[in-house]
Amino acid sequence: SSGINAEWPLRPGIKPNFSEDKITLITGDLGPFEPQIPIDVPLWLAVNLRQRRKCQIITPDWMNIDVLKERKQEEADSQLFHPPLHAHYLEFSTIVLGASNEVENADEVRTLIKDIYDIRVAKLRKSINNMVNYDGGGGRPLSHAVINNITAMELNTVKQFFVKSLDHLHNLRNHAEICLTDPRYT
Repeated sequence: SSGINAEWPLRPGIKPNFSEDKITLITGDLGPFEPQIPIDVPLWLAVNLRQRRKCQIITPDWMNIDVLKERKQEEADSQLFHPPLHAHYLEFSTIVLGASNEVENADEVRTLIKDIYDIRVAKLRKSINNMVNYDGGGGRPLSHAVINNITAMELNTVKQFFVKSLDHLHNLRNHAEICLTDPRYT
């Protein structure tokens, strides 16, 4: 078991070190909590309980060094995007690594996740550059593109760059069209 659901909100597994029948939250009841019996809880609660030394956060399988090294190599070797480790791998790992000292090889995990993120963002920037510079023949620009397996954080990282690139390209194409069709410029 990975100890985590792939959906938002993130629900990491924890091993509580206390007994409690249930905890009532707005979203519903959680529990029962039994010492050393894993249970999935919202990320904010896992962090809160960990800060109060009431639990251990279970590190998901995808935060294992071997898994991360393999994924880093796959991402580096491929021009395509592999499915992300988790839909919110960067956010989740940053929070868990900051809140828990139980993550084995935490510094190496942090470095590998950052490396994977950097490789993926570099590929995304390259894809955007290729799209912006694409000429479909006869001077026809690319009208759309599909990029699969991108997380919201990765997309948000390049959003401003992408929008500015498209605006700049649009302005250049408009000026080029004017120059080609206006007799004053021929």
